[in-house]
Amino acid sequence: MHPPIETDAVIIGAGPVGLFQVFELGLLEIKAHVIDSLPEVGGQCIELYPDKPIYDIPAIPVCTGRELVSNLLKQIEPFKPQFHLNQEVSTLEKQADGRFLICTSQDQQFLSRAIFIAAGVGAFQPRTLNLDGIEAFVDKQVFYHVRNPEQFIGKRIVICGGGDSALDWALHFADQAASVTLIHRRDEFKAAPQSVAKMRALCAAGKMQLIIGQITGIESSNDKLTEIAVTNIDGEIQIIALDALLLFYGLSPKLGPIADWGLDIDRKQIAVDTACFQTSTPGIYAVGDINIYPGKKKLILSGFHEAALAAFAAAAYLAPEKQIQLQYTTTSPRLHKALGVSPSTFE
Repeated sequence: MHPPIETDAVIIGAGPVGLFQVFELGLLEIKAHVIDSLPEVGGQCIELYPDKPIYDIPAIPVCTGRELVSNLLKQIEPFKPQFHLNQEVSTLEKQADGRFLICTSQDQQFLSRAIFIAAGVGAFQPRTLNLDGIEAFVDKQVFYHVRNPEQFIGKRIVICGGGDSALDWALHFADQAASVTLIHRRDEFKAAPQSVAKMRALCAAGKMQLIIGQITGIESSNDKLTEIAVTNIDGEIQIIALDALLLFYGLSPKLGPIADWGLDIDRKQIAVDTACFQTSTPGIYAVGDINIYPGKKKLILSGFHEAALAAFAAAAYLAPEKQIQLQYTTTSPRLHKALGVSPSTFE
């Protein structure tokens, strides 16, 4: 177990609302560490719709999920947040001195004075392939995330799924792998239309193969996965030899250990006080899709509003003797200094 990192704030969740929480805390001179169960920053925007358009972010007529996350990361650069990715918060306990001890699945510990839960609809876990014996090959030949693309160069790759992740990696490996076979249960895809068009063109050119069906069996030899059986809608079975199996069946949100932290939970969401978005435990705040209150709307812009109020509430909680004044980024010299910008001059 690593020694605990001591900090004023820990944000659980690195989606858009968690990233904006960093910004709002930074304006109030509160530094934050950010923890996320996914291997990269961005939450649902990156995992589920990175290249699909979003139309309801104020003052931005249209942007993709990837562009939104990129802009939020640029916005919080002055505050230098530290990210701890690919790990889930497993336990959270209040200490005698009022701080919270957090432990993660990677044995990292934090001692924080305030906690912000911005975990969307919970920690995302990949939907797995339910076949006897498949677990023995996970992270060896069967993968739910691609963390090291180089390991698949020159290999016979089978990719399963019909969303952006499956199509993006199929296109990526088309010229790098010995062979690429894409398997999807139907001949309709949720991926971006241009990706689907590119995939079909590559199939027509013989550079990859598309099979409509589902994996129904596996074969192994000498502790190595060697073949899979794919059954089509007519019940016909096709055997495919492979070196690696990449599965992109989407992500399943789970409330996970949050349910055991002693917070008031309503329909798998955290109840909050809308004056400050504090949970039933003082010092712990919940923002974004993870919370619930009368009139709640699951919109990114709602989460941004919640993050702002939670930040001010936390500032008062962390320094009750200090008067917290509302300052504007347009006119405040202190905020200009924090953001590293020069005051604007308007004619």
